[in-house]
Amino acid sequence: MEAQQLVSKYKDDLINDLMGLLAIDSVKGEPVKDAPVGEGPKKALEFMIDLGAKAGLPTKTVDNLAGHIEFGGGEGLFGVLGHVDVVPPGKGWTSDPFEPVIRNNEIIARGVQDDKGPTMAAYYALKILHNEGYKFNQRVRLIIGTDEESDWQCTDAYFKSEEMPDAGFSPDAEFPVIHGEKGITSFNIVQSNLDDEYTDSDIELKAFISGERYNMVPESAEAKLKVLTQMSSIIQAYEGFIRKTGNEGSYEIDGGFLKLELSGKSAHGSTPEEGVNAGTELLKFLSEIELDANGSQFVKFAQEYIIGNLTGGQFNMAHHHEEMGNVSVNTGMINYTEVDGGIFGVNLRYPAGLDFDAGIKNLEAMIKESGFAIEDVSDQKPHYVDKNDPLVLTLLESYRKHTDDDREAFTIGGGTYARTLETGVAFGAMFKNTVDTMHQKDERMNIDELMLATVIYLEALYNTCVEK
Repeated sequence: MEAQQLVSKYKDDLINDLMGLLAIDSVKGEPVKDAPVGEGPKKALEFMIDLGAKAGLPTKTVDNLAGHIEFGGGEGLFGVLGHVDVVPPGKGWTSDPFEPVIRNNEIIARGVQDDKGPTMAAYYALKILHNEGYKFNQRVRLIIGTDEESDWQCTDAYFKSEEMPDAGFSPDAEFPVIHGEKGITSFNIVQSNLDDEYTDSDIELKAFISGERYNMVPESAEAKLKVLTQMSSIIQAYEGFIRKTGNEGSYEIDGGFLKLELSGKSAHGSTPEEGVNAGTELLKFLSEIELDANGSQFVKFAQEYIIGNLTGGQFNMAHHHEEMGNVSVNTGMINYTEVDGGIFGVNLRYPAGLDFDAGIKNLEAMIKESGFAIEDVSDQKPHYVDKNDPLVLTLLESYRKHTDDDREAFTIGGGTYARTLETGVAFGAMFKNTVDTMHQKDERMNIDELMLATVIYLEALYNTCVEK
């Protein structure tokens, strides 16, 4: 089989369909009738399902949350799991994030790397095998979800009624093969012991807001202060803080209130060290000034448990695994109001060997004395497939046939749909030298890499799912 030659025949169609999918704003929205995670994700799901239906393939949608396009026949079932929901675009784009453009042989749009481009590449790999008359040795389903970036309602709903694949992969990470993923948790740390009595303070923290998602490093933060007598000195201190730290910030005075804004750098929640958390940076400044009692409690807690806590040490949950690495912590949302107090939205990822249940109970006991409590805990356990599993070896061989990269399979801190399968791995679509722009402004994907990924998926699916 000449995979490259076959894929080149479908290049224009693939790009055209991808541009159509990228034009759909599929950020999770408010649930409405027949759209449990918003109209945008539903529309993106319908777009993909319609592609399969127009190609004459069996399709199914489950609760407008997930669906599949099926190829082949037989008893066995192989799954390819992608998602069409995206994270919010954020600020600073050089073009509309939902009006895809091509510049310098790159497609620029929200979701092109994560995960619309790879999902479309996998769909076309299957479609090419089907169109070119290859006979599948089992059923193969392209399973499409709409809530991967948040709560995974999509896979929960889908697998309640649909068959679990015997094996499969998710095109939602990196090549060559990812055979293990850290456990992923999210929880809120809530200020639960507010002082209701009036305190005569020269500086009162009225509000603080930073971040939109647990799994994104916040790129902006804003604090609102009521300053009674020291406005000029606070402004001077903030200007000095900005100069000292090199952060980009601004301020505005409005009716006796001082609004402070700070910019950081967004990154994926699995790699918080690659971003600059605007929320924790602004909290560093607030720790230098004397606030009211509740504001001080909020900031003092952040100093002790949140600021600089990237590997879990301040939670007493630091842990290292030889293959899976360290615990990672991203405080993706930080909010405070003078009425309700503060909330820290934490995304913690942990390797095999950490007893998270014991760790979170210990943390809850630790922070109780500080006037904080833990709420809304979710936990996905670590996922691991042996490096020598036949699926891993076959995918590695398929990848190496079309590249000069001889790296071995590895593990990551991110989470993909692969963890829904007992024998599931993540497979592409980023290459060794690909610039990772997932969850960042001007997210982009090189067209040559898109086509090469399609070639590799075609080769891999031929090797695993086609009769020889």
